[in-house]
Amino acid sequence: MEKYSIEPYKEKDEVSDFRKEEAYLRAKKKVDSLIGFYWHLAAYVVVNLFLIILIGVNVGFSGFGPYATAFFWGIGLVFHFIGVFGPDFFFGKDWEKRKVEEYMDKERKNWE
Repeated sequence: MEKYSIEPYKEKDEVSDFRKEEAYLRAKKKVDSLIGFYWHLAAYVVVNLFLIILIGVNVGFSGFGPYATAFFWGIGLVFHFIGVFGPDFFFGKDWEKRKVEEYMDKERKNWE
């Protein structure tokens, strides 16, 4: 009587299935973080518009008071943006390399 029925793995197919699953999980995580950021942004806009209008009508729109929540929450929103899109969003992936080459070209022109 056979205790275990173990079929041999097809290694090539198993590896590609694992890679597809890993790629799907990474993509799903990125999409979830994008959705989270957009919900955060929507809440930021709605709540801060409400607060600025409410405080502005009752106290006045002058000074820092009506805009304080928007300012400090905005700082957190910027960090959330950088966390989702990464610092490469502002400079690009090859920014450092391009700058080094640009300065090297300038130096090379000075010596010619």
